[in-house]
Amino acid sequence: MRGSKRRPMRRHMRRAGIRTGLRWKLSAAIALVGALVAIALSLVVHNAARVSMLDNARDLADERLQIAQRNYDLFGRPNFPSIDVDDPGLPPALREKAEEGRRATYVTDHGGVPDIWAAVPVKGGHILSLHTRFTDRSTNVMKDLDQALVIGSIAVVLGGSALGVLIGGQLSGRLRKAASAANQVAKGEPDVRVRDAIGGVVRDETDDLARAVDAMADALQQRLEAERRVTADIAHELRTPVTGLLTAAELLPPGRPTELVLDRAKAMRTLVEDVLEVARLDGASERAELQDIMLGEFVSRRVAAKDPAVAVHVVHESEVTTDPRRLERVLFNLLANAARHGRPPIEVIVEGRVIRVRDHGPGFPEELLAEGPSRFRTGSKDRAGQGHGLGLTIAAGQARVLGARLTFRNVRPAGAPPHVPAEGAVAVLWLPEHAPTNTGSYPILP
Repeated sequence: MRGSKRRPMRRHMRRAGIRTGLRWKLSAAIALVGALVAIALSLVVHNAARVSMLDNARDLADERLQIAQRNYDLFGRPNFPSIDVDDPGLPPALREKAEEGRRATYVTDHGGVPDIWAAVPVKGGHILSLHTRFTDRSTNVMKDLDQALVIGSIAVVLGGSALGVLIGGQLSGRLRKAASAANQVAKGEPDVRVRDAIGGVVRDETDDLARAVDAMADALQQRLEAERRVTADIAHELRTPVTGLLTAAELLPPGRPTELVLDRAKAMRTLVEDVLEVARLDGASERAELQDIMLGEFVSRRVAAKDPAVAVHVVHESEVTTDPRRLERVLFNLLANAARHGRPPIEVIVEGRVIRVRDHGPGFPEELLAEGPSRFRTGSKDRAGQGHGLGLTIAAGQARVLGARLTFRNVRPAGAPPHVPAEGAVAVLWLPEHAPTNTGSYPILP
C-alpha cells in the first residue's frame, strides 16, 4: 500500500473562512430587513406628521389673518395679536404674492423651528401680515412621535431577530439531523434514513432533500450489493479451478519451472481468498466471536511465532474482550505491509488497548493518509511484486467488525515541513473499551 518515491499530484487546499450557522444568517437577514423597513417607515411617518402639522398651522394662521383683515377694514387699524402692517421682516416671496393681490401663507426655518407667515393686501396699498412660531406643543408632539418611532424600530429589529433565531434554529436543527443521518449512511449503516431522522410534521424543501438523499443511498446500496455479489461469485467460482491448478502444479517434476508455477498458483489462491474475505466484510454480515485475552501476552506470542525479528514492547498490559482470530488477522496484515513496503527495524508497541506497528521506511502515501485504504491500490507506480492492495483493506474491515479503529500516520522530525521525507510509518489499532455488542457480535461460551 506504499510507494517510496510517489508524491501526491495535488494538494488539498484549505480555504480560510468564517463559519456561521444558518440560524444566525437568517436572523441577521431578518434584522437587517426589519431595520431598513423600520427606518423607511419612520421617515415617512415623521415627514407626514410634520407636513400635516405645518398644514394645520398654516390653515390656522390663514383663518386668523382673515379675521384680522375684516377688523382692519372696519376699524382701519390692526387689533389682533401678532398682526403687523407692512412688516419689514416679511419674506420677499410672500411680499410678492401680497403685492399681486393674493392672500398667501409661507413657512421659513428659524434655528430648526418653523416660522409661520401669512399676508394679505389691504386698502391703502398696505400689507397686513401675521407671524407665529411653531408651537411648543407641536414640537413636543414631534419629539414624542420620533421617540415612539425609535422604540418601535428597535422592537421590530429585536422581534425580527428573535423570529429569525427561532425559524433558523428549527431549519438548522433539521439540516443538522439530516447531515448526521447522511454521515451514518456514509459510514456503512444501511438502516438509517435521513427522512426518518429529521422527523417533523411540516413538509418543506428539507424533506425533498432528505428523500433525494435516501433514494440516492438506496440506489448506491443496491449497486454496491450487486457488485459485492458479483465479486464474491467470481472469486468463489475461481476457488475450485485455482485449487486444482495448485494441486496439479505440485505433481510436476521438481525444477525451476515448477517452482515458478507453484509460486504464481499460490499467489492466485491468496488473491482469491482475499477477494472473498473483502466481499464478506463489505456485506456487513461478519460477527466477532469474543473472548477475554491479555493483549500484551497475546501479541507477543503471535508476533514471535510469525516473525521473531520483530521487536514487541509491552508498555502496559491490559485485559480486553475481542475476537483473537480477527485480531491476529489485523496484526499479521499490518506486519506484512510493514515488511513489504517499509524497512527494518519493525516494532510492535502494546500500551493498554492500543497496538502500534511501526517501521522505518518511506511512510504511507498521501492518498492513504487522506482517504484510507483502498483495494487494488498499492501507492506504487510499479505494481509488480508490490501486492494487490488488499492487506490494509482487510485489516480495516476486520477492525470494524471488532468495533476498533485503525489509523495511519507518518513519522517526521519535529517541525519538519510536509515535503520532508518521512522517517517511518505507524499503523495504530485502537481496541474498544467495551465488547463490540453493537455490531451484533457474541461471546464464545466456555
